[in-house]
Amino acid sequence: MKINIITVGKLKEKYLKQGISEYLKRLGPYAKVDIVELADEKAPENLSAAEEEEVKEKEGQRILDKISTDTYVITLEIKGKQLTSEQLAQKLDELATYGKSKIAFVIGGSLGLSDKVMERSDMALSFSKMTFPHQLMRLVLLEQVYRAFRINRGEPYHK
Repeated sequence: MKINIITVGKLKEKYLKQGISEYLKRLGPYAKVDIVELADEKAPENLSAAEEEEVKEKEGQRILDKISTDTYVITLEIKGKQLTSEQLAQKLDELATYGKSKIAFVIGGSLGLSDKVMERSDMALSFSKMTFPHQLMRLVLLEQVYRAFRINRGEPYHK
């Protein structure tokens, strides 16, 4: 399985980089996982609604440029479907079983995802109704993907 995590914005925090590196290493035996880091659009603090949409559209186009037509796209959205770890494991297993070997998880920038990216999405996934920094979501997502592979292989992992 080939998994891309497409994310907007640079990761600066050392502790997050270390955690992400650890989970990428742990995922090595299970799947090829790459993080595709895209530049966020520079914008002032107080944007009008139209300016916010423009920023999301520009970031969205960069995201869409990184997704091939044969990729199953899972966007991380606050309004997405919430799953248990076991349900995520089952979903990844189903995708592999039915020939969807290319998966992209998409994490938007600080303003969220453009409508076009959400339209391209095959599944909207939410980790919580709370808002998390997109940098932290990389680590949480990688941990859950790792947990899913462990569950699917019947390998022990703490509950």
